[in-house]
Amino acid sequence: MIDAHFHIWRQADLPWLTGPMQPRIFGPYEPIRRDYPVTEYLADAAVSGLTGAVYVQANWPVDRFLAEAAFVAQAAAESGFPIAIVAYADMLAGDVRPQLEALARNASIRGVRQQLHWHENPLYRFAADPDLATNPTLQRNIARLSDYGWSFDLQVFAGQMAGAAALADACPGVTFVLQHAGMLEDLSEGGMEAWRAGMAMLAARPNVVSKLSGLGTFLRRNDPGHVAMVVRETLALFGAERCLFGSNFPIEKLWTTYAALLDAHRAAVPAGDHAAVFSSTAKRVYRLA
Repeated sequence: MIDAHFHIWRQADLPWLTGPMQPRIFGPYEPIRRDYPVTEYLADAAVSGLTGAVYVQANWPVDRFLAEAAFVAQAAAESGFPIAIVAYADMLAGDVRPQLEALARNASIRGVRQQLHWHENPLYRFAADPDLATNPTLQRNIARLSDYGWSFDLQVFAGQMAGAAALADACPGVTFVLQHAGMLEDLSEGGMEAWRAGMAMLAARPNVVSKLSGLGTFLRRNDPGHVAMVVRETLALFGAERCLFGSNFPIEKLWTTYAALLDAHRAAVPAGDHAAVFSSTAKRVYRLA
């Protein structure tokens, strides 16, 4: 099995884990306000039959993006466990190529994430601007990822999905990995309709795949019924060959175990789709052995 979205960290490296508590999209996080090493992650995931994983950047100070990637590569080497890396780069820089060239010296890099999600609720807001996906500089820089065969992990809310679709159209040579199945946070009838419409728009772009991860973010719990609903609708739009599982650990560890989380996802995915969702899609998208 491949886990396509997890984090490891040293508390001292992360501003949001040191000093005063900073509001986070996933709510109070005191239990994970500490080191989370690869050894603990592997112990958490021991029941899963894990054979590889993809680390997704965890918001180190932006000027230390290379140090973050180096830390993860070293942790992988020391553990002997294969870890691919989705790193950070500033896609709003005038020319991102020097950053990408520096990252390319790390053989574990498979993609880049710069979080674009913006919400009217400031507790859910990360980006400064709701329309960054349509920014010409950002589009030009993301298009350069195709030179390296790298993907872009795309994190947006439903209200931003039209812009995200335009971004995917502007960068046809880049695979976009939609984070957390589009971050469904509004379960009202109108909110569901907006999410479905946005997801259909993104699914119509062949270079967009969806990551089934972080589905407890706004519920603050592992809810198998909610997981089943999101997985069912996402699979219907994207198909199993364009969906992949990610644990989002240790964030989801705030409210569940790895085993319970995986059980909820395995129950939600039809048996015939398990090979794709839990292994082959991630291997293809992130170019894993």
